[in-house]
Amino acid sequence: MNPAAGTTSLALTPRQLWSRARGTLLVLALVLIGGIVLATVQSTGSHGALDPRSADPHGSRAVAELLKARGVTVTVTTTLDETTAATTGTSTLLVTSPDLLTEAQQSTLRRAITEAASRTVLIGSGSPSLPTLAPDVTGATSVPAENRTPSCTLEAATRAGSADLGGERYLVDPGTAADACYPADGLPTLVRVPGPGATDTVLLGSPDILYNDRLDQQGNASLALQLLGSRPHLVWYLPSLSDTSAAADAPDDDTTGNFLALIPSGWLWGTLQLAVASLLAALWRGRRLGPLVTERLPVALRASEATEGRARLYRKANARDRAATVLRTATRTRLAPALGVPVQDAHSPERLLPALSARLPETTADPKHLLFGPAPADDITLIRLADQLDALEREVRTS
Repeated sequence: MNPAAGTTSLALTPRQLWSRARGTLLVLALVLIGGIVLATVQSTGSHGALDPRSADPHGSRAVAELLKARGVTVTVTTTLDETTAATTGTSTLLVTSPDLLTEAQQSTLRRAITEAASRTVLIGSGSPSLPTLAPDVTGATSVPAENRTPSCTLEAATRAGSADLGGERYLVDPGTAADACYPADGLPTLVRVPGPGATDTVLLGSPDILYNDRLDQQGNASLALQLLGSRPHLVWYLPSLSDTSAAADAPDDDTTGNFLALIPSGWLWGTLQLAVASLLAALWRGRRLGPLVTERLPVALRASEATEGRARLYRKANARDRAATVLRTATRTRLAPALGVPVQDAHSPERLLPALSARLPETTADPKHLLFGPAPADDITLIRLADQLDALEREVRTS
């Protein structure tokens, strides 16, 4: 005889495993796809921006190659020390994000520029950097970059003609001999401020003329080559958060803020998305959908065993009130048909108690206290209540 005959296996079938796991797998797949899409979008949008080594649409490899073809040496730097060491009187210094520099970095860079007597080109310089790097100029509200005419006498601008400029607009202090070009609503988006000797500072409100995808439009290439190629050496400075010189202005105890500043924004958004997805998955899995369904037990279970098991649970939790409620509810449900009371009114004292008094007019028990009384104070009282309810039910059935 097969010992397994007549028994039910508790092992889950492959179909049951798939039914239970497919929801979780779907959520994980959606999170993974969302992370990949987010990383792709962020990578496409910011990777290599104004980097002369990048061929991305917002990279600047095209203008760098044109400068090299004209005999200009291009040196890419990412730290302040590298930049100051490479800047000489025969070089042009291009700073792609001057507003990212700290005050100490700006002061150091300003001294190096003055000592080297070179040309400096600042891209999108605003109020955080103008007071130090271009003290004779202040910033105004920004505008979108679009095709604009020079409207000035600067040779590089007049030769290039119209170009895609915008972004920051500038106000030049009265008495400053500056070239103000490519105005937007009356304020220039390109300013050249001459300094002592051959030194000058060029402010570009936006970087569009240096982008790969816009270099061949209008006079962008001509203007970029003239501004950056006037000297045989170009220092292309890409400020970086990894530059140790930036720590000069940072508080020593702000380690958490420094650490968070080094984390790319894509990772922070990705972590937030994972947290939200995990919360939604927990809510989804924790919410019961639809009514409960019965399931065939693998073994037969006697009613007495189920009753004893529930009683042990009530005793372990000291749930005497719940146990008493269950006993009284069951007794009222069984007494109602015997007293001629509809089952739906079995738990109404106004309907059940009069019928019980009519059936047992001489009973010594207090039916109201037994059937609708307070919770027992201890286990002994609970046991006594169970015995009294049993006796009351027998008395009704034998009357």
